[in-house]
Amino acid sequence: MHDLIGADGPHILSIANQKGGVGKTTTAINLAAALVEQGARVLLVDLDPQGNASTGLGFAPTDRKKTTYDLLLEETPLVETVVGTDFAGLLLCPSSADLSSADIQLVSNEKRSFLLHDSLREPRVEMLDLDFILIDCPPSLSLLTINAMVASHAVLVPLQAEFFALEGLSQLMLTIREVRRSANPGLRIEGVVLTMVDGRNRLSQQVEHDARTTLGDLVFKTMIPRNVRLSEAPSYAQPVLSYDSASKGSEAYRALSTEILLRHPVRNRFKEETV
Repeated sequence: MHDLIGADGPHILSIANQKGGVGKTTTAINLAAALVEQGARVLLVDLDPQGNASTGLGFAPTDRKKTTYDLLLEETPLVETVVGTDFAGLLLCPSSADLSSADIQLVSNEKRSFLLHDSLREPRVEMLDLDFILIDCPPSLSLLTINAMVASHAVLVPLQAEFFALEGLSQLMLTIREVRRSANPGLRIEGVVLTMVDGRNRLSQQVEHDARTTLGDLVFKTMIPRNVRLSEAPSYAQPVLSYDSASKGSEAYRALSTEILLRHPVRNRFKEETV
């Protein structure tokens, strides 16, 4: 009943860390934009009740007709919740504050952990012709985050280069292990991406050293720097790649998307169309 999408389906990636302020939504928006820039079709599912990914792509709360709340709680089909963005190839399933009550409302639902999984595998999703689905999780290990992990092939973990950064990872890893054991045996860790890195700062250098020593190849080569343009872009409702294409933040997310595309190449649609 809950088979994973086959090889032809999109790669589904949860972007998760129960700690807030680590660059999770920034990574969700800008990785999605960078993948699109390289020819992928991407759906960003905003599963955070704060809705920052939706706002960051230009959707005010009043603009959101159907949201992830409707997807999970009202069983509205995914294709009816998805909206286009100003960026060709980037689709959004927006969030709303209503989602903050989802944990309580879902407790009595026996399928509660599989609702997002089943929504993303509904036959009509094929119409969207997606290469990637990125899920921006809330900053907690809630039922919403569990839904994302059960629905995903892998988890990408943004890790802020700060003191005690690695200590918070243990609980997240335990949760991933539990989901793998109970509901999604195929779930794996896509990788850990260091965020808010200041190369001149000794603490950032120490966190990088500790992360690479502890986690090895799980840590992406790409690191996301502290960058003013990255911080400014959401207030203009744009990914940094369109707000300032030449910024260090843009270059970093392009490099991260390249690392991911080397693992999960997208098919050449132009070639398909001309055959």
